[in-house]
Amino acid sequence: MNIGELSHRATVLVVDDTPDNLTLMSELLRDSYKIKVANSGRGALRVAFSETPPDLILLDIMMPDLSGYDVIRELKSHPTARDIPVIFLTAMTSAENEQKGLELGAIDYITKPISAPIVLARVANHLRLKEVQDFLRSQTDFLIGEVSKRTKELSAIQDVTILVLASLAETRDSDTGNHIRRTQFYVKALAEKLQHHPRFGFFLRDNVIDVLFKSAPLHDIGKVGIPDHILLKPGRFTPEEFEIMKTHPRLGLEAIQSAEDRLGMKVDFLKHAKEITYCHHEKWDGSGYPNGLQGDDIPIAARLMAVADVYDALISRRVYKVGMPHEQAALIIRKGKGTDFDPDIVDAFLELQDEFKAIALRFADSDHDIAKKAHHLDKHRSQE
Repeated sequence: MNIGELSHRATVLVVDDTPDNLTLMSELLRDSYKIKVANSGRGALRVAFSETPPDLILLDIMMPDLSGYDVIRELKSHPTARDIPVIFLTAMTSAENEQKGLELGAIDYITKPISAPIVLARVANHLRLKEVQDFLRSQTDFLIGEVSKRTKELSAIQDVTILVLASLAETRDSDTGNHIRRTQFYVKALAEKLQHHPRFGFFLRDNVIDVLFKSAPLHDIGKVGIPDHILLKPGRFTPEEFEIMKTHPRLGLEAIQSAEDRLGMKVDFLKHAKEITYCHHEKWDGSGYPNGLQGDDIPIAARLMAVADVYDALISRRVYKVGMPHEQAALIIRKGKGTDFDPDIVDAFLELQDEFKAIALRFADSDHDIAKKAHHLDKHRSQE
């Protein structure tokens, strides 16, 4: 677009209840523009709200049905018409009238009797300005769309990255499948319950809760580094075996950190994944592992995961054990308040018991799942 030239033949709507004025303005403008006319305020609104609205409106103020002031109020309240530039063309010459017109959103105010060269110059200037504004608006909308598209792509990449990492744990430990889904929703339920709690509100913003939900599946990713004869053992660990099993938080942290290091940059969405993976076996009283963290030194993400993980471990069936009833598991969680678990998170869990039971039922392990796990263990034993 060349400066001073419009890229299309613009349409000007002239609004006046006096036929002579409509004729005068039409003859003045028709050599340069497409002209539409309306002899009332309501007629002007019909044209402005149509599928082919004008590029600019020349609007009289004193009209019998709707005044020009009424018309511009309607235009500015309408999403598709509010950006049409309006020039008042009126016999009302007082400064107060002009001020009111401009305050209502008019871009210019021309008084009658008109000067033809001035009208032509102002119409041309405002149409050129509108075309530039429309161009910039379209570019802004395009850029917003591109940013939204790229944001969705990045979010999808994050989701896939987490799911791929989590799937590694599933390939090693046949108990992780539905456990992963259940703990995801437990963590989300707890986080949403505590979102406005004075101790947690600063942290549990909507975007953080979304990341916690996506990161929860990584809590046991470190088990990929535990030898099969320990990881798949259908019974209690010996003290020596348990010490090896206790290394899985560190192994998980190292796996995620290694991936981040290879990227050569800090990845914000993995921050909470690392906290969950490394610290979800820490206990409120400092008796947990791997570092014996105590109280608020344990990351909030890990404290939420601790309750979710222990509850699900208690209620879940395994080929070597029967799952506890919810009531018995809830009692154990309650007894762990202030020792194993953050007291306020336990209180949230107790208030959410019906939701926890619903999640457990929704993602329950089927008899087929249990049979597959038994076969997996039998196969492992035959290979030892």
